[in-house]
Amino acid sequence: MEKKIISSPDAPTPIGPYSHANLVGNTLYVSGQVAKDAKTGNMIQSDIKTETRKVMENIHAILKEAEMDFKHVTKATIYCTDLSNFSTINEVYGGFFTGNYPARETVQVVKLPLGANVEISVIAVK
Repeated sequence: MEKKIISSPDAPTPIGPYSHANLVGNTLYVSGQVAKDAKTGNMIQSDIKTETRKVMENIHAILKEAEMDFKHVTKATIYCTDLSNFSTINEVYGGFFTGNYPARETVQVVKLPLGANVEISVIAVK
Protein backbone atom coordinates (compact mmCIF):
# COMPACT_ATOMS: atom_id res chain seq x y z
CA MET A 1 0.00 0.00 0.00
CA GLU A 2 1.26 3.42 -0.93
CA LYS A 3 1.66 6.24 1.57
CA LYS A 4 0.41 9.70 0.58
CA ILE A 5 1.56 12.78 2.49
CA ILE A 6 -1.28 15.11 3.48
CA SER A 7 -0.44 18.75 4.17
CA SER A 8 -2.85 21.61 4.81
CA PRO A 9 -2.08 25.32 4.34
CA ASP A 10 -4.62 25.96 7.10
CA ALA A 11 -2.66 23.97 9.70
CA PRO A 12 0.64 25.16 11.20
CA THR A 13 3.88 24.16 9.52
CA PRO A 14 5.42 21.14 11.27
CA ILE A 15 8.25 22.07 13.63
CA GLY A 16 10.29 18.96 12.86
CA PRO A 17 10.82 16.14 10.38
CA TYR A 18 7.22 14.96 10.18
CA SER A 19 4.14 15.46 8.01
CA HIS A 20 0.73 16.80 9.01
CA ALA A 21 -0.62 13.36 8.15
CA ASN A 22 -0.05 10.19 6.17
CA LEU A 23 -2.83 8.55 4.20
CA VAL A 24 -2.35 4.80 3.78
CA GLY A 25 -5.22 3.18 1.92
CA ASN A 26 -8.30 4.70 3.52
CA THR A 27 -6.64 5.33 6.92
CA LEU A 28 -5.31 8.77 7.86
CA TYR A 29 -2.69 9.10 10.59
CA VAL A 30 -2.64 12.71 11.83
CA SER A 31 0.42 13.93 13.72
CA GLY A 32 -0.06 15.53 17.12
CA GLN A 33 -1.29 19.10 16.82
CA VAL A 34 -0.78 21.98 19.21
CA ALA A 35 -2.45 25.39 19.27
CA LYS A 36 -0.12 27.09 16.83
CA ASP A 37 -1.81 29.51 14.43
CA ALA A 38 -1.03 28.67 10.79
CA LYS A 39 -1.06 32.29 9.63
CA THR A 40 0.91 34.02 12.41
CA GLY A 41 2.97 31.13 13.71
CA ASN A 42 2.02 32.19 17.25
CA MET A 43 0.79 29.82 19.94
CA ILE A 44 -2.81 30.48 21.04
CA GLN A 45 -2.77 30.04 24.80
CA SER A 46 -5.00 32.62 26.47
CA ASP A 47 -6.74 29.77 28.35
CA ILE A 48 -7.05 25.99 28.08
CA LYS A 49 -10.46 26.20 26.37
CA THR A 50 -9.16 28.49 23.60
CA GLU A 51 -5.98 26.44 23.27
CA THR A 52 -7.88 23.15 22.92
CA ARG A 53 -10.26 24.69 20.38
CA LYS A 54 -7.29 25.80 18.23
CA VAL A 55 -5.79 22.30 18.42
CA MET A 56 -9.08 20.82 17.20
CA GLU A 57 -9.34 23.44 14.42
CA ASN A 58 -5.83 22.48 13.25
CA ILE A 59 -6.86 18.82 13.19
CA HIS A 60 -10.01 19.75 11.27
CA ALA A 61 -7.92 21.55 8.61
CA ILE A 62 -5.85 18.40 8.08
CA LEU A 63 -8.90 16.12 7.99
CA LYS A 64 -10.51 18.46 5.45
CA GLU A 65 -7.41 18.33 3.24
CA ALA A 66 -7.82 14.54 3.17
CA GLU A 67 -11.55 14.96 2.36
CA MET A 68 -12.55 13.73 5.83
CA ASP A 69 -14.03 15.23 8.98
CA PHE A 70 -14.48 14.32 12.63
CA LYS A 71 -17.04 11.60 11.86
CA HIS A 72 -14.14 9.65 10.30
CA VAL A 73 -11.98 9.78 13.44
CA THR A 74 -11.68 6.33 15.02
CA LYS A 75 -8.89 6.95 17.57
CA ALA A 76 -7.54 9.96 19.42
CA THR A 77 -4.71 10.51 21.86
CA ILE A 78 -4.70 13.59 24.09
CA TYR A 79 -1.54 14.70 25.85
CA CYS A 80 -1.83 17.42 28.47
CA THR A 81 0.55 18.92 31.00
CA ASP A 82 -2.06 19.16 33.77
CA LEU A 83 -4.88 16.65 34.23
CA SER A 84 -6.77 19.21 36.30
CA ASN A 85 -7.64 20.70 32.88
CA PHE A 86 -9.20 17.38 31.79
CA SER A 87 -12.85 18.44 32.09
CA THR A 88 -12.32 21.62 30.06
CA ILE A 89 -10.28 19.82 27.39
CA ASN A 90 -12.93 17.08 27.28
CA GLU A 91 -15.76 19.60 26.91
CA VAL A 92 -14.11 21.36 23.94
CA TYR A 93 -12.94 18.10 22.33
CA GLY A 94 -16.40 16.56 22.66
CA GLY A 95 -18.00 19.54 20.92
CA PHE A 96 -16.31 18.55 17.65
CA PHE A 97 -18.07 15.17 17.55
CA THR A 98 -21.72 14.22 17.16
CA GLY A 99 -22.01 10.83 18.79
CA ASN A 100 -20.14 7.74 17.64
CA TYR A 101 -17.12 8.95 19.60
CA PRO A 102 -13.68 7.58 18.75
CA ALA A 103 -11.62 5.43 21.07
CA ARG A 104 -9.31 7.64 23.11
CA GLU A 105 -6.81 7.96 25.88
CA THR A 106 -5.68 11.05 27.78
CA VAL A 107 -2.19 11.16 29.23
CA GLN A 108 -0.52 13.73 31.46
CA VAL A 109 3.02 14.55 30.37
CA VAL A 110 5.74 16.71 31.86
CA LYS A 111 6.24 18.97 28.85
CA LEU A 112 5.00 19.47 25.27
CA PRO A 113 6.58 21.21 22.25
CA LEU A 114 6.40 25.01 22.07
CA GLY A 115 5.23 25.19 25.68
CA ALA A 116 1.83 23.75 24.71
CA ASN A 117 -0.56 22.65 27.43
CA VAL A 118 -2.40 20.18 25.17
CA GLU A 119 -1.52 18.16 22.06
CA ILE A 120 -3.89 15.83 20.22
CA SER A 121 -3.30 13.24 17.50
CA VAL A 122 -5.95 11.25 15.65
CA ILE A 123 -6.45 8.33 13.30
CA ALA A 124 -9.32 8.57 10.82
CA VAL A 125 -10.79 6.01 8.41
CA LYS A 126 -12.84 6.81 5.33
